[in-house]
Amino acid sequence: MQAVVLTIHLLLALTLIVVVLLQRSEGGGLGIGGGGVMTSRGAATALSKVTWAVGIGFVVTSLALTVLAARDSRSGSVIDGGSVIQDAAPAGPAAPGLEGDLLPQQLPAETPPAEPAPSAGDGPAAPPPVQ
Repeated sequence: MQAVVLTIHLLLALTLIVVVLLQRSEGGGLGIGGGGVMTSRGAATALSKVTWAVGIGFVVTSLALTVLAARDSRSGSVIDGGSVIQDAAPAGPAAPGLEGDLLPQQLPAETPPAEPAPSAGDGPAAPPPVQ
């Protein structure tokens, strides 16, 4: 049902674009010029009636698509659906030591710095030894 309404909606959208482009604008634009079977006044009235009819059909199909989408959607919050993500298996092997957690179970022990940092009054710092 939704596919049928969507197809009609798209056809109405294209028709609405064409009908609006055919209307005579103040500067002439793509409008249908004068002459022919219909006078410019009669053509403007007919095109405006067609524009209104297609526009109303477009709004009605928009509302119908909204109602159909709301009827097909699940009730509940997106946050409530998070259990599906948590139950999913991991894509690859877990990093060693993490055991499935984002943070390690035990933090590594702190190591003291090898040398104290030189103070500003000690003069130029010696280059580090090359190994």
